[in-house]
Amino acid sequence: MSSARQLFRRKPIAELLVEGESPYALKRALGAGDLIMLGIGAVIGAGIFGAIGTAAAGQYDAAGHLVRSGAGPALVLSFLLLGVCCALAGLCYAELAAMIPQAGSAYAYSYATLGELVAWVIGWDLILEYAVGNVAVAISWADYFTSLLRSFDVHLPVWLTTGYRTALLAPDAAVHGLLQTAPHVAGIPILVNVPAFLIVAAITWLLLLGVRESATVNNVMVTIKLLVLGLFIVAGLTHLNAANYHPFAPNGFRGVHQGAAIVFFAYIGFDAISTAAEETKNPQRSLPIGILGGLAICTVIYMIVGAVLTGMVPYTELGVADPLAKALNSAGFTTVGWIVALGAIVSMSAVLLVFQYGQPRIFFAMGRDGLLPPWAAKVHARTRVPYITTLITGVFVGLWSLIGDAGETYNLTNIGTLFAFVLVCVGVLVLRHTDRDRHRPFRVPFVWLVALTGAALCLLVMLGLPLETWVRFAVWLVIGLMLYLFYGYRHSRLHRAAMHLP
Repeated sequence: MSSARQLFRRKPIAELLVEGESPYALKRALGAGDLIMLGIGAVIGAGIFGAIGTAAAGQYDAAGHLVRSGAGPALVLSFLLLGVCCALAGLCYAELAAMIPQAGSAYAYSYATLGELVAWVIGWDLILEYAVGNVAVAISWADYFTSLLRSFDVHLPVWLTTGYRTALLAPDAAVHGLLQTAPHVAGIPILVNVPAFLIVAAITWLLLLGVRESATVNNVMVTIKLLVLGLFIVAGLTHLNAANYHPFAPNGFRGVHQGAAIVFFAYIGFDAISTAAEETKNPQRSLPIGILGGLAICTVIYMIVGAVLTGMVPYTELGVADPLAKALNSAGFTTVGWIVALGAIVSMSAVLLVFQYGQPRIFFAMGRDGLLPPWAAKVHARTRVPYITTLITGVFVGLWSLIGDAGETYNLTNIGTLFAFVLVCVGVLVLRHTDRDRHRPFRVPFVWLVALTGAALCLLVMLGLPLETWVRFAVWLVIGLMLYLFYGYRHSRLHRAAMHLP
């Protein structure tokens, strides 16, 4: 077989299914309810507790200039628009996940539909969604945590709660000034985000205990966050002002569209459910329910919270870091505001858990295929957890969050996620053509319309990202391709089998 053909050699679905049931596979312990809770745990996080206010009020730069128009009370339409876009990709995920219930998510689907090179690219790309995205979540978690401590008059040293990159890139003069005022060692300022590092370490330890234990903790955290949001809704409904809903869409469709762009990352993570395929009981039934059910529930919650929030406070006053707490404090619910702040911390802890859960399983699948070294596919004998990749992911995210900046990772996370969505939508169409007779426990209705529209909408959102994000994404892919050519291609199990190598 020529080298060019080998690059696009597809992994047989039958082989993927056998791997998922082998003695070396992961432990099947999750049901449809667990998957829905994983989806809610991944999706409802910083978006609903933070970015929702910016999406309503608009985004401004450090000089006070408007960067993106706000949606105003029409924020509910922004969430509906995003829900529809993600639902199209979610339908495609559901079909492929039910057919190929194996760890690896979009990586495994691409291997079966678009070939090895594309699979490697998407596996490398998914690091941007999970590992890099979790850096931003960890730093945001630390911000909420230190803010909550300050409300109880507990003040941690600023140089222990601010990463070096955050201070370096900050437009705020006081934060940037930490480069000079922080303690120095050998002329280097000591600026480290210790709370961000510690929460990543704690989540990594939890994941090493086992999938059942991790899912149980996630279920508890999701229950807490839903109760907190329910408390906000009930309290907010008593202080709605109809005048705040006028004008409903102050910036027209432009505001709705740009508001959706601001909170796009609020929907990132629902695809993490598919990484649990190999640990799901009855995956053919449970995976579609988990993916689509979790997405639907999150969309409804977002729309209700958005409607209540913009009814409590004029949308122009919501461009703050903690808009839900601000609205409650404005209404006199100070104690409820503290509870909501605590709920935000629990909420982002669940996001960290699900993302840290997903990334090692993609590495695990790539290691099992030979594209990464054999240690990446090692599973702990007792817990059946890919423990080496879980540890490596935890160290990577922990160290980056210790010194990194959340803002510079958001767009990379967005472009990585959107790229994965595009390939999954295309993969469904390819497999409908190349393997028409295979049993599909779940079938995408109107597949050509759904898949093509989903891919086109994702590409449209990608085109709206800054040029520097595209440049960084291209550099990231080039690095990944070099690793594939120097290691993955030569050690691929498919390549070695084709060459009759041991």
